[in-house]
Amino acid sequence: MLGSAHAGPSGLFTRLWDGPPHPICFIHHVRIYLLFLAAAVLLPLRAAIPTLWIAGDSTVKSNAPQRGWGQELGAFFDPAKLHIANRAIGGRSARTFFTEGRWQQILEAVQPGDFVIIQFGHNDVGPLGEKGKFRGSLKGIGEETEAVAKPDGSSEVVRTYGWYLREMARGARGKKATVILCSPVPHKKFAGNWQQQRRWVKACARAEGVAYIDLAGRITSAYATLDAATLDGFFADKDTHTSPAGARFNAEAVLAGLRALPGAPLAGFQSASR
Repeated sequence: MLGSAHAGPSGLFTRLWDGPPHPICFIHHVRIYLLFLAAAVLLPLRAAIPTLWIAGDSTVKSNAPQRGWGQELGAFFDPAKLHIANRAIGGRSARTFFTEGRWQQILEAVQPGDFVIIQFGHNDVGPLGEKGKFRGSLKGIGEETEAVAKPDGSSEVVRTYGWYLREMARGARGKKATVILCSPVPHKKFAGNWQQQRRWVKACARAEGVAYIDLAGRITSAYATLDAATLDGFFADKDTHTSPAGARFNAEAVLAGLRALPGAPLAGFQSASR
């Protein structure tokens, strides 16, 4: 007869050898034991797969018919080697992504060996107060602050665009992640886009010892080679948000930027077809 039951796979093993079992029961219990054993082996392997975290605004993740480049980036990577966690959300600036606690959620989940791509700017350029939906950041990358009164009577200390980027970069690097700061993707009317932000983001990356991709520069140069009809097809609205085709085009620019980084840290995670 089978022996008394014990919890877990070791208990199943004890039951198997406690006495002469019925052949069918024996096979059944062996199968269960093997399932436990497979889970014990495979789950740690799955947990070991690094994650590419993406923080950004609606140019990185949006809703149909719009689409952001972060929603297309996963197609270039092998899901068995790299998990993509696109945490971008529309309407956010570096300021509000930070103050709403969204960055903190990423930071708490980041593990050593992970990757973090950060791109903000489109919503940081507006007014600091109600006219700008309390999204704007102070210009620059310094330590300047300004108190902004809220409708509920509270006051928020607003910091510079670069301060928020540096805080994010520093936090993720402190968790032993590889961090990539990106300048904002350009508008359809791309001439002269993001000249200040390109310098600021690059300076922040240098100050924090993290990688930098000049998406504004890369994509602006690529847009300049396109005819008007093709460029129109890359946008789902008048000037800012890309269509699926435009998102794919911008994701390819992100991929090219990643490949160009010193040591190409994400090259080993790309899908075989890429």
